[in-house]
Amino acid sequence: MKTQEELFGGLKLNGILMLILNFLFLFLVVFLFVRLVSNPPESAVATSVMGIGIFLLFLLNTFFWFGFMMIEPNDVRVMVFFGKYKGTVKNNGFFWVNPFYSRKRLTLRARNLDADPIKVNDKNGNPVMIGVVMVWRISDTYKASFVIDSASMASGAPNTTSTVSLNEKMRAYQNFVHVQCDAALRYVTGMYAYDHTGSDKSDEMTLRSNADEINQILEQQMNERLTIAGIEIVEARINYLAYAPEIAAVMLRRQQADAIIAAREKIVDGAVGMVKLALDKLSEENIIELDDDKKAAMVSNLMVVLCSEDSASPVINAGTLHQ
Repeated sequence: MKTQEELFGGLKLNGILMLILNFLFLFLVVFLFVRLVSNPPESAVATSVMGIGIFLLFLLNTFFWFGFMMIEPNDVRVMVFFGKYKGTVKNNGFFWVNPFYSRKRLTLRARNLDADPIKVNDKNGNPVMIGVVMVWRISDTYKASFVIDSASMASGAPNTTSTVSLNEKMRAYQNFVHVQCDAALRYVTGMYAYDHTGSDKSDEMTLRSNADEINQILEQQMNERLTIAGIEIVEARINYLAYAPEIAAVMLRRQQADAIIAAREKIVDGAVGMVKLALDKLSEENIIELDDDKKAAMVSNLMVVLCSEDSASPVINAGTLHQ
C-alpha cells in the first residue's frame, strides 16, 4: 500500500520566540487594563469599548497559549486541520503552530513483544509449541493514525470521541501486532516440519535445523501483514520450540532411536573400513596367505570386536588355525 505520509508544511514558528512575544502581549493587556481602571475615560461608551477591546485581546492572548508543542527525539505530531490531514512534524524541539490544528502524538521508538508459546501443527501434522520474540516500531504515521482504528481499540468502544493517551494507543498497536504476528507464526509453522525424520535425508528446511532462514521468512510474513497499519518489524526470531506435551515423550524416544541408529551406522562404517584396511595390508605386504574361509573368520572376529559395546575377551588357540 502506497504511503500518504508527508511532512508538515504549514506555519511552524520557534517556540521560544513566540513564548517571549506572548508574554509581552500579556503584559500589554495587563497594562491597558490597569490604565483603564486607574484612569478611565469620561465617556461611559468609550470605557465600555476599551473594556471590550481589552477583553478580546486577553482572549486572543489565551488562544495563542494553546499553540505551543514540545517534541522529543523519535516523537512526532500528526497535524489535522478540521478533519483534514496536513502532514507530520518529525523535528524535535519547541514549536508554535496554529492552535486550531489537532496534534496527535505518536512515538517512533522501538518496542519489543515476547509472545507466549502457542500450539500449532507443523507440516507433518505434529503439534508443536512455538513462541516468538520481536522488535517493532511505527514506520508510517498516516497509516498508523487513519488506516486502523487505534482510538477504538484503545478505548474499547467503537467510534469514540474521547481523548486517548499515548500509552493506551501504543497498547492498542501492540495488541494489533500480537494478533497479526500470531497469524503469521501459525502460517509459517504449518509450512515446515519440526525436524527431519530418521529416514528423511533431504535438504528441505525444518523449524529446528534452519532457524535463521525460518526467522527471515517469519519476519517477512509479519511485515506483509503489518504494512497496512504502518508498523515495521525490525527483528523477529523464534525463542521457544518444542513438541506439544501430549507427544513429547513419544517424539523423544524417536529422537533417541534415530541417534542410536546414526551412531551404529557410523560405527559399522568405521569397522568395515578398518577390516578392509587390515586385509589390504596383509595382502600387500605378504605377511600371511588367507583363503576365503580364513578371511571370513577374520572379518567376523574383527567386526564383533569393533562393533561390540563391551571390551573383547581374547581366546588363545593352542592348536592350529583349522581347530
